[in-house]
Amino acid sequence: MNNKRIIGIAIFVALILVIVGIKFFSDNEFSDSNLTTIYVATGGGKEDFLADEEVVKILRKKYKLNVIYDSWSNGKTVLWPLIREQYGFGDASIADRIAKGEKFTITSPGVSKYDALFTSDQRFYDYYQVSPNKEKDEADRYRVLDGSLTLNTPIVIYSWAEIVDVLINEGIVTKNGNVYYITDMEKLMNYILEGKKWKDIGLTSLYGSINIASTDPVNSSPGATYYGLLLAILSGGEVTTDNIKTNLPKLKEFYIKSGYMNNAPADLFERYLKTGMGGEPMIVDYEKSIIDFANANPTGFEQVKNKIRILYPSPTIWNSHCLAVFTEEGKKLLEAFNDEEIQKIAWERYGFRTGITGGSYDVSSIGLGIPQQLTSIVTSLKMDTYDELINYLKGE
Repeated sequence: MNNKRIIGIAIFVALILVIVGIKFFSDNEFSDSNLTTIYVATGGGKEDFLADEEVVKILRKKYKLNVIYDSWSNGKTVLWPLIREQYGFGDASIADRIAKGEKFTITSPGVSKYDALFTSDQRFYDYYQVSPNKEKDEADRYRVLDGSLTLNTPIVIYSWAEIVDVLINEGIVTKNGNVYYITDMEKLMNYILEGKKWKDIGLTSLYGSINIASTDPVNSSPGATYYGLLLAILSGGEVTTDNIKTNLPKLKEFYIKSGYMNNAPADLFERYLKTGMGGEPMIVDYEKSIIDFANANPTGFEQVKNKIRILYPSPTIWNSHCLAVFTEEGKKLLEAFNDEEIQKIAWERYGFRTGITGGSYDVSSIGLGIPQQLTSIVTSLKMDTYDELINYLKGE
């Protein structure tokens, strides 16, 4: 074997060893043993974002965090002790004893505690920070060290170009730049309460009464947020003990006239896109839904982007996914969600705004009438107000 061949083989072997070494040290650097594992009880609506490969990589590489998100119902976070075994995770023997009816608390020996709570509704975030109501059999809670409204998306109404043109003529919708605002929501509500038909306002191609489809506020967080917004609008922006009694009967009538309601926001938005103007003239959903759709189905988005319209109620209300932290490790996750890279991914891929008025990133890339910032916002209602509203709608 000549020298050149020997040198060539040696260089090839050296390269292989370098590649293997780099991979070994890279894998070892970000292995779970070199990371801090934290556990987060998590409400729904953000699963894809939290599982995003780049987000996970940033958390592991930049913040040295291995985050495990356990799915929780918002309501259960205040009724059940916030321990992993309550949902079947953690210590299998404790989980089995809980399943058989044995009671545990967040201070019971051996239970797996959480470092943070990531709700999908601000009312549960606010409510978790007050003392548990033992008359309602609510569980003891961790002390909240810090927290914020981490991911936000406003309530919007999706409609179609032809319908919105008519609503502008009716003085219900106003166009500012390329953004459409519902500036007279009460008038639109009254049209629905009066049983006005689409043909009464010139839309002869549509059959039936004017309506806005939503998920059921009794069973769905988006529906409850929407009806909370309607209550706030009827109350002039501030719900009081006096005006809530005046406005609840009107809202109940509106609820009855709205007819059948789906409990799954994703199903409602999909039906809106698939059935078009004739099937779903107007629906209530989150702003984030259209960004999700545009990224997941760019071909389908191109087919409908010139036909659909996003209407922003003025005022509107945030649906806020809020992070409450219980440990120093949880604080690291709160810091990470302020990371510019993570915030950019949150908006561009999943439609979550961050920051007080909606973030500093460019919203024009989606190619629709989306405002850069939202300033006409009503404050999220407290838990007892929502409870009164929902119980009234249920007839309790």
